[in-house]
Amino acid sequence: QVQLVESGGGSVQAGGSLTLSCAAIKPRPGGFCLGWFRQAPGKEREDIAAITIGGGNTYVADSLKERFAISHDNAKTAYLQMNDLKLEDTAMYYCAADRECTILGGQWRIAGNARWGLGTQVTVSS
Repeated sequence: QVQLVESGGGSVQAGGSLTLSCAAIKPRPGGFCLGWFRQAPGKEREDIAAITIGGGNTYVADSLKERFAISHDNAKTAYLQMNDLKLEDTAMYYCAADRECTILGGQWRIAGNARWGLGTQVTVSS
């Protein structure tokens, strides 16, 4: 089964930028979906962005489109570029892999058997 290796989290001041990466190790043949969710303490999990590896289709949550972007390279690694970070972006960010990127109702509807990374903390301070 695919394994996900995340990196790039950390602490940054408001207005700064961070780039998260998620490498898919031993993914299934063919295309698949990689992306991120986040969860802050006391809040529900929130989808952020997703990209089809091998296809290039992208999704970024409407509320984040002006500041966040997702991309991938040929090595089946996805990148989440986060700019102009705000205090409310503080959360644990989780990479996830799914067979396909299912976007319904303006949200990434991830399958129950999707694979998840361990998460990386992003902390934005004033």
